[in-house]
Amino acid sequence: MTSLLDRDHPYPGRLIIVEGIDGSGKSTQLGLLQKWLLNSKYRVFFTEWNSSALVNETIKRGKKKNLLTPTTFSLLHATDFADRLAHLILPPLKSGMIVCADRYAYTAFARDVIRGVHPEWVRSLYGFAVKPNIGFYFKVPIEVSLKRILNGRIELKFHEAGMDLGLSNDPRESFRLFQTRVLEEYDKIATEFGLTVIDATLSIRKQQKIIREIVEEHLHDYTPTPYLQKKENVYVA
Repeated sequence: MTSLLDRDHPYPGRLIIVEGIDGSGKSTQLGLLQKWLLNSKYRVFFTEWNSSALVNETIKRGKKKNLLTPTTFSLLHATDFADRLAHLILPPLKSGMIVCADRYAYTAFARDVIRGVHPEWVRSLYGFAVKPNIGFYFKVPIEVSLKRILNGRIELKFHEAGMDLGLSNDPRESFRLFQTRVLEEYDKIATEFGLTVIDATLSIRKQQKIIREIVEEHLHDYTPTPYLQKKENVYVA
């Protein structure tokens, strides 16, 4: 099975992605990394999962009414990802920017498989996805992730808790069962695709220090694209 995820991409930019179950803290860490990169004078572009205007409303309606099959959801998310890749990831990579992506194709490899989609099929479906330069997997125990989520809000979201799978009528128990399975898939994915595992139970400061050191090492041979400056009505490097 041929996949672009198996070989380095040819673009001058760098792609940094984060993965992890809900409540792992990956979004917080990526946000801090993005600010650090910007303060270090790098040109950075941020993108996140399920954010394409092309199918976003369709996915929302499907989730709200629980009408779509796992395969249909997988195809819609792949369409969303393909649109993001074409318009929000490849252009900045080609221009030499650093792209920070909150979730990547590996999210589908974990979630879709748990919902019954065949692992090889979903990997083939995302065979067009370029390989990240750096992939972080923030690993966290289920109870820690659950506590973090409920510290910010009262209820769990329907699909976040895996309620569509009928694992339990109790959202919290369903979350534990569903996310435990997702966590097991992520462990396999991290090994398969060489993701860097971060202990997400460490302090925010400690985690950020670790990922900055890793990113800094990866950027030692990277030549950043300079910001354009306006000079006499003409933008120049």
